[in-house]
Amino acid sequence: MEFNNSILNQQPQGQVGRAGKAPMSSGAKKPKNRSKWINIISLVLLASITLLVCALLFITSTSKGAREIDLVDSSKFQAVFLEGGQVYFGKIRTINENYIKLDNIFYLRVNGEEKETKANQDVSLSRLGCELHGPQDQMTITRSQVSFWENLKDDGQVVKAINEFIKQNPNGQKCAEPGSQSSTQQAPTSPAPSQGSTAQESNTQNP
Repeated sequence: MEFNNSILNQQPQGQVGRAGKAPMSSGAKKPKNRSKWINIISLVLLASITLLVCALLFITSTSKGAREIDLVDSSKFQAVFLEGGQVYFGKIRTINENYIKLDNIFYLRVNGEEKETKANQDVSLSRLGCELHGPQDQMTITRSQVSFWENLKDDGQVVKAINEFIKQNPNGQKCAEPGSQSSTQQAPTSPAPSQGSTAQESNTQNP
């Protein structure tokens, strides 16, 4: 009987020992798994925040140019005024924070001596393209050189002169031969006299 009792007493002790070891092993694994998931969640949140910041920067940088290009009336001519006082008339095709791209370009040309006052100077509108260096009808202007730009009305003197030039030159601008006095074709700024008035003047001068 004593032998059996000792055996019975030993069995619970072994079971308790084995049962006591099991919670210790499972408890050691839980902190490792928990820290692993925390690291994964942190990386996902960090990547999401980075993508969100990049998207906001991209939207901010592009929205500024988009708002300004929306102000350009593609059916009208525009005037671009530079810091040095020069002004170019044409069609704005691209505008952003770095440059403005212009085509169908006209500019004001001062004829006569530069010493004359502005009130007495003969100013005419010229089409870009027949200058000595032979530029193409396209201009990229650095944005830092631009003072301001504006859309032009169709009934303004500049646009009227431009439309008259286009009407008189349906096939485009024809540059003068090299060696001639003028190599730049000018747009008319005032209507030319009619043939009848010219003939009448000649008759009065030569009776």
